[in-house]
Parts: sequence; C-alpha cells; structure tokens
Amino acid sequence: MLRSFFCALSFASVVTSSAFMLSAVSAQEIVLGQSVALTGPASELGREMRLGAQLYFDMVNAQGGVKGKRIVLRTLDDGYEANRAVENTRKFVADGDVHALFGYVGTPTSLPSIPIATEAKIPFFGAFTGAMGLREPFNRYVFNVRSSYNDETELLVKQLLSDGVKTIAVFHQNDSYGQAGLSGVTRALKSRNMNVFTTATVERNSNDVAKAVNAMVSAKPDAIIMVSTYGSCAEFIKQSKAKGLLTRYANVSFVGTKSLVKALGKDANGVIISQVMPSPWAQRYPWVQEYQKLIKAQGEEPSYTSLEGFFAARVVVEALRRGGDASREALVRAFEGMRDANMDGFRFDFGPNDHNALQFVELTVVGRDGKIHY
Repeated sequence: MLRSFFCALSFASVVTSSAFMLSAVSAQEIVLGQSVALTGPASELGREMRLGAQLYFDMVNAQGGVKGKRIVLRTLDDGYEANRAVENTRKFVADGDVHALFGYVGTPTSLPSIPIATEAKIPFFGAFTGAMGLREPFNRYVFNVRSSYNDETELLVKQLLSDGVKTIAVFHQNDSYGQAGLSGVTRALKSRNMNVFTTATVERNSNDVAKAVNAMVSAKPDAIIMVSTYGSCAEFIKQSKAKGLLTRYANVSFVGTKSLVKALGKDANGVIISQVMPSPWAQRYPWVQEYQKLIKAQGEEPSYTSLEGFFAARVVVEALRRGGDASREALVRAFEGMRDANMDGFRFDFGPNDHNALQFVELTVVGRDGKIHY
C-alpha cells in the first residue's frame, strides 16, 4: 500500500520524500561502511574482522547506542579484489548516510579505495593492513590502528638474525600487499648491511605455489619471511616441508593466525607469526577479557583478527562519544584529540599530524600442540 502511494507521487515528490526518510534514519543511526572478503580464499579474514567489531557494536547498541544512536556496520563483500572494493566504496559514498569507512581488509583493496574516501571527505579508519601506503604521505582522513609492516618485519628480522640465521628469503603475494612486506624486509636487512637472499611469489587469491616452492628448495635459505594470506602460506609450508626444505618459516600478522594454524595442522609446529594485538587468550587487559566473554557467548573461538576488529570498534565508539557523532569532520577531530589514550592499560595515540595509533608488535610461535605461544 505504501509502495503504491509513492508510485502515485510525482518524481520530485519521491526525491523529496526519500531525502526526508534518509535524514530521519541517519538521525537515529551511525552507519559505518566496510568492504571485506566474505567469499573466496581470504574470506576468513573478512569474517573475523567483522565478527570482532560487531561483538562490540552489538553490546553498545544493547546499552542504548551512542547518545541514543544505534551503530550500524554495513558490510559488503569484495572477495579480496581491488575492483570490487572500489565499487563498494563508491556505493558507500553514493549512499550518503555513511559516517565513516571502517575495517577494510587488505592492502590491494584499501589503497584504491582511499582516494575515493578522501575526495568525499569520509574518514577511513582501522584498515586491516600495515602497508606504508596508508601511512605515507600523511592523509587527514586515514587513521591506522595497527602497527606497520615495517614494524613487524623489523622485529622478525631482528629475531631471526639473533637466532643465528644468515640468509633470509621472502615469499610474497604478487601485489601491493606483498610488495609492502618485501619492502619492510628489505629495509630491515639493509639497515644491517644485508640483502634479501631470494624471493618467490604467488598470485592473490591463488594457492598455486609449486613454482615458488621449487625456487626456495633450490635456494635453501635459512629462513623465509612470508607475506601472503593463510591459504597460500599453508600450502607453501606444506609443500616445501614435504620436499625436505629445512628452514625457519615466519609470517606477518595479516596471514590470519587462527586460519593458518587450522590449515597447516601438524605442519604448523615451529611457525613464527608477528602480532600487532595482544594475545586474545591472555588475561592482562580488562578489554581483552570483555572480548573473551562476548566471543564465547557467540560460540566462537578467539582470534587475533577478531580481537583487532573488536579493538578498532572500541576506539571508534570512544571517538563518537567524544563528539564524533555530529559529523564526519567532527569524527576526524575526535580521533585527532585522542592523545596518549589508555584502554585499560593498553596505550594508543593519535594526533593532528600522526594518525597511527600503535607501534605494538610481538612475536608468537606455534607449538607441537597447535597452540600459540607468546
């Protein structure tokens, strides 16, 4: 009946009425747009990032929202492909009611989306990537929660060399993510007057690693730093171990620890993974304990990825409560006002000229029991 009523109106009346309805909805909701992989080989990363954020937003909404406004996380699937992420971002801009873009997953999907967000002056917050392209040059609308891949690879190289490793190779995804990780390793080694021993690549959204495995088996590096997603990294480790390659395997955090360990099974033993969040199983921070309680209630297992989504959601809500709910520009100012912020003892910091909250990195290793030791 309502549909028939609108159809009977003139085109101008429909436009006016639609605009009024959008305004009314926006007054009661704070909409965050998110583009992640929900299908394809990297889908677990998108699912986990969204899960962690939704846990916190649901809790806040159950308590009355932010100043009476409900937080809506509007998630679109990009399959971890740049062109689809760009389409999703343009849709969010066209929708008009999106307050900020939140928790995108991946370098190749984030980098081409940022110019669109910047032109529309929409904050681009908490992407699940450590690429320097989101950090340099400075962009007023881009805010990073996690540490950079430069931070992660620096610690990985430092640890491997201290363990007596002489040659470090890089297995990386053949795209902007892989190049970002490779650049970090190259930088860390050059500062020690060393070079990357050799490299091998895999295509995005592919587990075809046979050529890369053969190259590394022939080169025999002491250690391999891996910059790809869990599927291709797991396949690479399995195949190279089956061919008798004796080396140290190290991954940056984007790999997705939970999914990697599950995919590797017994072959996960001894694999090193750098992390940019505290352990999702530890009891050190009350906010992590809160996360553990909420994720358990959902019947889900804790993971570093969902914890990062949860943390990013908490930071967004804090900024909204500080007045960032009023407009996109107000949200930018609220983020920049978070100087020396403290979340239950876990410190982070934004500022007008520094939009990188954390430099937190720690190393973990997978034990024979399949558990993460930190």
